Amino acid sequence: MYDRSLLEFGIKFHGHKCPAMPLGIRAGLSAMRALGVSRAKNKELHCLVETGFAHATMCFVDGVQVATGCTFGKSNIEKLDYSKNALTLIDVKTKRAVRVSLNPEFQIKGLSSEFVKLRKEGVEPQDIKPEIIDPLIERIWNAPDEEILVVGDVFEIDFEPRKGTFEWSRCEKCGEVVFATGLRVIEGKKFCLPCSGDIG
Repeated sequence: MYDRSLLEFGIKFHGHKCPAMPLGIRAGLSAMRALGVSRAKNKELHCLVETGFAHATMCFVDGVQVATGCTFGKSNIEKLDYSKNALTLIDVKTKRAVRVSLNPEFQIKGLSSEFVKLRKEGVEPQDIKPEIIDPLIERIWNAPDEEILVVGDVFEIDFEPRKGTFEWSRCEKCGEVVFATGLRVIEGKKFCLPCSGDIG
């Protein structure tokens, strides 16, 4: 049904086999299909992912990046920290968007799997036997969208992408290059955020 090379690339990029990463690929592909768009080469798409920073299944985000081309390096993906597995994909040009989430019933079954039980016990994903993980991945890869995903209606969104800057200076304390968005001017001197003390 789907190009298997994408799954193989996702596993290589992600670093281990797990169910959440291919679910992210499937969610990203479904969102792109709903919008009628192709994978982003630059910033044609923008993605809002609802995963958090410290919970199971965060691997979902790597799958989303693989599928959509929205990456943290291009700064066209943002984590909303809702601790949920869902995304909103935005077509920047048309300002149309769609939200795709995991089917709760499918996710609940997955969270009861032997794979998740072992992860809760502290077993690393790469140490889980192929006979446990491989069938899960195959099921996810081959299941119809409606079994694993909830694809919302396409809607209009008021979205303005951030413009990147090429303006930079050297921090007058550490000497490193810092772009204008991260500069702080104190008593007429330019500092990076860490040297200025202006960090969380």
